[in-house]
Amino acid sequence: MTDRYAVIGNPISHSKSPLIHRMFAEQAGQDISYEAIEAPMEGFAATIERLLTDGYKGCNVTVPFKLEAWKLANEHTSRSIDAEATNTLSFKDGKIYADNTDGTGLVRDIEINHGFKLKGKSILLIGAGGAAQGVLHPLLEASQAPPVIYNRTLEKAIKLQKTVTEHGNFSHFSVKAAEFGALTNEQFNIVINATSTGLTGGEIPLPASIFAPDALAYDMMYGRETPFMTFARAHGAQVADGLGMLVEQAAEAFYIWRGVRPDTEPVFKALRP
Repeated sequence: MTDRYAVIGNPISHSKSPLIHRMFAEQAGQDISYEAIEAPMEGFAATIERLLTDGYKGCNVTVPFKLEAWKLANEHTSRSIDAEATNTLSFKDGKIYADNTDGTGLVRDIEINHGFKLKGKSILLIGAGGAAQGVLHPLLEASQAPPVIYNRTLEKAIKLQKTVTEHGNFSHFSVKAAEFGALTNEQFNIVINATSTGLTGGEIPLPASIFAPDALAYDMMYGRETPFMTFARAHGAQVADGLGMLVEQAAEAFYIWRGVRPDTEPVFKALRP
């Protein structure tokens, strides 16, 4: 029988995940199906219950359900615990297992696909929601340098900062939390937008001097030119969107489910010729 998987979000019609996993399955000779499911805003838990009942093997989770998915799981990997959010669920014997492949996907995309080594680089992480939570610890591990968390409200930035200071493996890093408008005299080698402003067309208050020479500006959104990307390009930064991260995190999820690690390069090229 064909093993069934899905991606759950709201909205979800724009998702490229079904196409990506179809290409992975063809490449690896795996008999799976993968679909996009839009869960009602108050109906995520009921959607997961239906998938369990219908015999699905797992699912990916995207905005806005990553935090709820983490709370719903019976068991968590260390990556999921670090993030307190999940984007990858596996179902076995009626139990829900949570993992988070976002950070791995982001790091692989930046370092391998874009050739931008993170070790020792200064990082500005914009946002303090589920997307930022999912990538913060892998960024710390790869860069070995404390990032600055930059958010509209300082309270949320401080809350995310505490996940580092209270973590045994990373507690020696002095991560800084800052609210919008507080970075007038600082520069960074890499600036990552982990907010949803790319969907809303909103602008982030960044000083023009925020980008160090040869800096990389990375927007985790994909498929459109966001105001953040336009601003970064106008001020001399290299610019990347999150399509490569999407492919890389999907490959990690595919490996978790199927035990096969797909080649991401041909998939990335197919999506962006």
